[in-house]
Amino acid sequence: MKLATYKDGSRDGQLVVVSRDLQTAHYATHIANRLQQVLDDWNYLSPQLQDLSDALNSHKARHAFPFDSAQCMAPLPRAYQWVDGSAYLNHVELVRKARGAEVPESFYTDPLMYQGGSDDFMGPCDPIVAVNEDMGIDFEAEVAVVTGDLPMGCTAERALDGIRLVMLANDVSLRNLIPAELAKGFGFVQSKPATAFSPVAVTPDELGEAWIKGRVHLPLQSTWNGRKVGMCEAGPDMSFHFGQLIAHLCKTRNVRAGSVIGSGTVSNIGVTKGTGDKARTDWPKGYSCIAEKRAMEMIQDGATTTEFMRFGDTIRIEMKGRDGASVFGAIEQEVLPMAQAVPRRSINERGAQASGTEAAGPMDVKTSSQDTDLAQD
Repeated sequence: MKLATYKDGSRDGQLVVVSRDLQTAHYATHIANRLQQVLDDWNYLSPQLQDLSDALNSHKARHAFPFDSAQCMAPLPRAYQWVDGSAYLNHVELVRKARGAEVPESFYTDPLMYQGGSDDFMGPCDPIVAVNEDMGIDFEAEVAVVTGDLPMGCTAERALDGIRLVMLANDVSLRNLIPAELAKGFGFVQSKPATAFSPVAVTPDELGEAWIKGRVHLPLQSTWNGRKVGMCEAGPDMSFHFGQLIAHLCKTRNVRAGSVIGSGTVSNIGVTKGTGDKARTDWPKGYSCIAEKRAMEMIQDGATTTEFMRFGDTIRIEMKGRDGASVFGAIEQEVLPMAQAVPRRSINERGAQASGTEAAGPMDVKTSSQDTDLAQD
C-alpha cells in the first residue's frame, strides 16, 4: 500500500491512502488519523489500511478524491529520529579522492552514520529556505526507510523484517558550513537543515522485484533547474543494505517505531577508459548531489566549475518503476531566501502576529575553495 499525509493546518496532518498509480486518495480517518499511530500499532491497523488500499485500487472506495502531491506534508511530518547513513561507498571514495584523502579501511565494514534533526521535516513541495547562498546549498537524492520497533543488538536480517515503509529523501546540505563543523569533531548541526521527503511512502511489497534484500533496484532521477543530472541506480552500488544500516544503529540501543533511516547519496561507480596518462573516468549515470559532481570535476580536470544552488534554483527527485510510472511521487523544491519564504506553521500558531524583531542578516561564511566542496563523507 501507499500512504501519504495531507496538510490540515496541524503539526502532523491527516493520513491518506493513495492508489498505486498515484491518481486517487482516500482519508484513513476511520482507521487512524496519523501515520505514527499506524506505526505504533502496525499489526492491528495496517491490515485495515491494506483493505482500504485494495478498495481504492479496484475503484470501489466510495469517497476517493484526486490525489495532489502539493497538498502533502512529509509522510511523517516529524519523527522520533532521523539517522542518515553513507551506504554508497563510491560517493565517499569520490569526495575523498578529489581532495587527496584516503578512505579508512574501517569504512568498508562499519557504516558511516549521523543523527539529524527530525522535528521539522519538509513536505515534497516545500521550499528549501536558506539564509545565504554562500553557504553552499546542495541537494542529496536518497532512499529512506521507516521502521517498526527493533531491539538493541538485532541482526541485519531481523532489521529487514522491521522495515515498514520506503520513501525518497532530499537530505539538504550546506556544504560551506561542513568543514568547520566537522573540525570540531562532533558532527553536523547547522550544515544539515530540514530534510524533505517524497509525497508517498510505500510498503516494500509495492516495489515488487525491485526490492531485493534491503536494496531498491530502480534508478533515482535528479533534475536540477529542468536538466536531468542524475539517473543513478539505487541498488547495485549500495555497499550496505538497509538491514545493515539499521543493525548498526541498533548495536547499543533500541530503535522505536517511526524511526527514519536514510541511505546517503545514491552514487554509481564510474567507467574508466584508456590506460596510464590517457586514462579518463566518466560517470554515465550522473550524480545525486552537486558535491559529487564537483568531485568528478576535480578528479578529471583538477578544478571545479559547477556552482552550488542559488536562490530560484529548482530540484526534482523521483523514482520510476520499470513500467515508467512514478513510485513515490516527486520531490519538487525551489530554493528561496528567508525573506521570501512563508513559514510552515502549526494550527496553534495560525493568525499569530509577528514579534516585531527583525531576522538576522546574512551570515559571514569564510571557507577554503577546495575544502568546502568535498568535506561531505
